[in-house]
Amino acid sequence: MDASTSFAILPSNVKQKTAFPRKINQVKTASWANNCLTGTLDIGQFSCYFVNEKIARVTVNPFGDVDLTPSIAAIHDTEKQAAKFTETNDHYELHFADKEIIVCKNPFQIIMKQAGKIIFQTEGLAINRDKEHQISIQNEPGTAIFGLGEKTGALNKAGSIISMWNTDVYSPHNKDTVELYQSIPFMIADAAETTYGLFYDNSHRTEFDFQSFEEMYTVLAEGGQANLYVIFGEDVKEVVANYTDLTGKTPLPPKWSLGYHQSRYSYTSEEEVERIANTFKEKQIPLDCVFMDIHYMDDFRVFTFNPDTFPNGPELIARLREQNIDVVPIVDPGIKKDVDYSVYQEGIKHNYFCSKLEGEIYYGDVWPGVSAFPDFLSTTVQRWWGDLHKFYTDLGIRGIWNDMNEPSVFNESKTMDLDVVHNLDGKNVTHKEAHNLYGLYMSKATFEGLKRLVPNERPFSLTRAGYAGVQRYSAVWTGDNRSHWEHLEMSLPMIMNLGLSGVAFTGADVGGFSSDCTKEMLIRWTQAGAFLPYFRNHCVQDSIYQEPWAFGADAEKIVKQYIELRYAFLPYIYTEFQKTAESGLPLVRPLYMEFKDERDLIQVNDQFMLGENILVAPIVREGQVKRLVRLPKGIWFNYWTKEQLVGGDYIIADAPIDTMPIYIKAGTILPVGSSVQNTKETQDLALEVYLDGGAATGYVYNDDGKSYQYENGAVSKTTLTATFENGEAHVKASHQGEENLQLKVTTIQVFGEKIDKITRAGI
Repeated sequence: MDASTSFAILPSNVKQKTAFPRKINQVKTASWANNCLTGTLDIGQFSCYFVNEKIARVTVNPFGDVDLTPSIAAIHDTEKQAAKFTETNDHYELHFADKEIIVCKNPFQIIMKQAGKIIFQTEGLAINRDKEHQISIQNEPGTAIFGLGEKTGALNKAGSIISMWNTDVYSPHNKDTVELYQSIPFMIADAAETTYGLFYDNSHRTEFDFQSFEEMYTVLAEGGQANLYVIFGEDVKEVVANYTDLTGKTPLPPKWSLGYHQSRYSYTSEEEVERIANTFKEKQIPLDCVFMDIHYMDDFRVFTFNPDTFPNGPELIARLREQNIDVVPIVDPGIKKDVDYSVYQEGIKHNYFCSKLEGEIYYGDVWPGVSAFPDFLSTTVQRWWGDLHKFYTDLGIRGIWNDMNEPSVFNESKTMDLDVVHNLDGKNVTHKEAHNLYGLYMSKATFEGLKRLVPNERPFSLTRAGYAGVQRYSAVWTGDNRSHWEHLEMSLPMIMNLGLSGVAFTGADVGGFSSDCTKEMLIRWTQAGAFLPYFRNHCVQDSIYQEPWAFGADAEKIVKQYIELRYAFLPYIYTEFQKTAESGLPLVRPLYMEFKDERDLIQVNDQFMLGENILVAPIVREGQVKRLVRLPKGIWFNYWTKEQLVGGDYIIADAPIDTMPIYIKAGTILPVGSSVQNTKETQDLALEVYLDGGAATGYVYNDDGKSYQYENGAVSKTTLTATFENGEAHVKASHQGEENLQLKVTTIQVFGEKIDKITRAGI
C-alpha cells in the first residue's frame, strides 16, 4: 500500500497512549545517611539529595536498586550537600539553603520548595511490564516550556509532545518532526510566578507530553531509572546558568571557527576545492575555512584520501593554510569492512567494534558499504579513535566534522539493532540505552584526541548527533535542512532552544542543505547566519551551487557585505563567547530571556538577542521588504540609520533586500572590527557609543585566538565607559592583561546626543 495516499489515514490506534497499569503508591522504609535519603517503595527504590544549593536530584528505580553513578552528562554531580533532615508522620524533609525536598510517604510524591514556595511537584509514577515508566508532574496552565534541545516548531513547546531518539532525518523537517539528531532531555518551565528546570537524565527514548493534560505533563521513558535533576532559579537565565554548572559549559573556541565557512557535499576534487578558495581570494570575500565532505576519502574510508581526485591532499591543505584558510574534513563512524584497511584491521584485532552479546560484530550499511562501528562508550576505544586523528593533525588540520553519528544506518530502523551491547568500561549497556549517547561519546573521543595531539591549540569539533553535555566537546549544526523559507524561519527557535539547553555554539546550513536555493533566499539566509554563533554555507550534491557569487553580481555584493559584517562584529561575538565559557549562557537568546517582565515576548520566534545588547530581526519570508519588529521596553538605536526608537511595542521596520533590521540597546558601547579577510589578521576597533541617559558601557575581550595561553592569563580585558555632559562625551578605557593583545581603537562615534567634543582616557 502507498502511505502517501488516503490509506495512511485509515482508522487506527497508532496514537493510543502507552498503558502504565502499576502505580507506585507509598514509601515502605527510608534512611538518612551521608547526606542522602534512600528508601524502599512498594515497587522499587528511591533516593534524593542536594547536588548544590541550586540543584536537587531525585532518583527512582522501580525495577531494582537505585544507581547514583552520575552520567557522562552530569559531570558536576560530585558531592552531596549537608542538608538538614527531618521526618514527620506523613513525609520526609531535606533542607538546604532556602530549598526543600519533601518526600510524601503515602501517596509517594516529590515536592520541591524555594523560599517556602512550591516550585515542583510530582503527581504519580507508574510502570508497565516492558520496564517502561511514566512520571506525572503538576503544571500551572499558561506555563511556557523552553529547551529540549534541537526541536522544530515554535520557541514555546507548551501544547507539544516531544520525544528524544537521535534520528537521521533527510525528509523535510517540519513542526511534526519531533525526533532529530540531538536528544537533550532538559526543559525549563516558566510560569507567571515560578521558574525551574528539569533535566531528566535518562538516555533511553523518552517522551515529554505537554499536550494531553491541562494541569500536568508527563515524562515517559522506555527503560532505566526516573532520574530527575530539578534546577532552581529566579528566571530562565539563572536556570540555564545552573544547568550548565551541572553539565558543563561551551569552551572558548578558536577564533577561526567563528569566521565564515564554506562547504558542499561535495567539492569532489582538489582542483575544485582550490578553485573555491581562490575565488574567495579574487573577490576579496572573507573566508576562514573550507570543508571536505565524504568524496575526499578513498571509497569513503575515513583517515584516507581518494588517490584519483585528492592524490595530493596534504599539499592542498598546506597551500590553503598558507593562505590562512583552515580545512575541516568529515569523519563518520562507519568503518568499511575491508581486510586490507588498517583501521578495520586494528578494530578487529583489539575488539574495538560494537557487537552482540554473543560476540558477533554488528555490521550495517552506510556510505562505505558494509561497515563496523567503534564502541565509543569504551574509554580505550575513545583513546584509539582520538589518536587516529594524527592522520589529519600532522597535516595542520585543527577541526573535525562528525556526521552520521546518531548512529545512522541504511536500514529500516535507521540505526543499530537494539540488542547490540556496548562496553561502558566493563559494564554492558544495550544500544536501546546507549543510542542517544553514541554521538556524544564520539564527540568526546574526537575533541580529546585533537587536544592530545595538538595540546596547545584549541580544537574545533562539529557534530550532528549528541546528548546533554555535548556542548563541552562540539559545536552543533541543525542537520539536513532544506532551501525552504520555512526552514530559515524554523532555524531561529531551534537555535534559541539549543542555547537554552546549554548548547551555545550552534548554527544552521546557510542557504539550506537540500533543494535549490534562490537568489533572495541566499541573501536573507546569509544575513541571519552572519549573527548566529556558527556560520557555514553548505548544500547537497544534487542542488545548485550556492556560494556567495552563485546568483550574480548584485547578490554577491550583498552576501559579501554581510560576511564582512560578521567580521566587523567579531570583537563583540568573541567577547560574548568568552562570557559564555564562564557563565554557560548562550550568545543567541530569546528576547524573553533578557526582558522577563514582558511576558508577551515568549511568543516572539523570529527575532533574537545576540548577547545582551544587540537585537536581530531577520527576514524569513519571501518577498518581504518590511516586517514587524517587537522592541522590548527601553531606548533602541537602528544600527543602520542610528535613529533612536522607544521600545515596548511593535514597529514597522524597513527591510529592502540589502538590509536586515538590527537594533542596538541604548547604553551600549559596541566594538566594531576593521575590515579583514580572515580571523588570522589583526583587527583595529571603531567604538560606537549608544548613549542612554548620557551614559554607556562596554567590554572587549581578546587573546591569541587559538591557544590555551588564555588560561594562564595571556588575555586582554578592556572595560569601556562613556558619559555625556554639556555637549562633551568622555570615553574611558580600563585595561587588564597583556598590552600586546589589546585591540587598537582608531575612531569613536557617539550617538544619542548632539556631540561637540569627544575626549578619550586610556584609549
